[in-house]
Amino acid sequence: MNVLGIDIGGSALKGAPVDTKTGKLLAERHRIATPDVLAPKDMALAIKELAAHFNWKGPIGIGFPGVVHGNVIRTSANLHKDFIDLDAGKLFSKVTGLPVSLVNDADAAGAAEATFGAGKGRKGTVLLLTFGTGVGSALFVDGILYPNSEFGHLKIKGKSAECFVSAAAKERKKLSYKKWAHKVSDYLNQLETVLWPELIIVGGGISADYKKWFKYLKLRTPIMPAAFLNEAGIVGAALSAKK
Repeated sequence: MNVLGIDIGGSALKGAPVDTKTGKLLAERHRIATPDVLAPKDMALAIKELAAHFNWKGPIGIGFPGVVHGNVIRTSANLHKDFIDLDAGKLFSKVTGLPVSLVNDADAAGAAEATFGAGKGRKGTVLLLTFGTGVGSALFVDGILYPNSEFGHLKIKGKSAECFVSAAAKERKKLSYKKWAHKVSDYLNQLETVLWPELIIVGGGISADYKKWFKYLKLRTPIMPAAFLNEAGIVGAALSAKK
């Protein structure tokens, strides 16, 4: 089954058709920048544009950066507040004229890694974190997902952790990889204390540069980059539509 996987981020949406049997992209990833915060109807039009780019007529799976119950969005920390409590699946399906399913974006990335990537066949507790505009998280125990784990919003100095350790925070504060990695290390140490994961997988665009900053982390847990790097969310979003 082939599905158009779309990963909605804080500054762009990215997508490609995916072979859900293998996890492979069937075309080059297409990106639509969203420098302005899009209201739901405008986001729906951007999704329609992305589908039209591939002349897509089949099902669409979409990863959204927030808590998702069914196709209803419950939180929207980094996107338009009108998404909160919206049946976005219904809206996106109406605008595109295609069947749409939604999933939390980090859960999508985690599903891709658990099915085809760095977490495939791993037993025990596996934590996936995506560092981008915010910090997404997905928690698996023996390959089973605990959905909508929002560890990026744990509090540091009264604010969400992602305000300090996201890739966007690194750029905003003009931190070197070393200084940023020290902050990330402190954050991961907190998660280690609470969750005792047996593997940490890191996704998001900055995962491609893991050799520049993993060496500065001081962890007891093995850590590795996502096998799909920044495409994990696309693949996982497609898998969500397969179910």
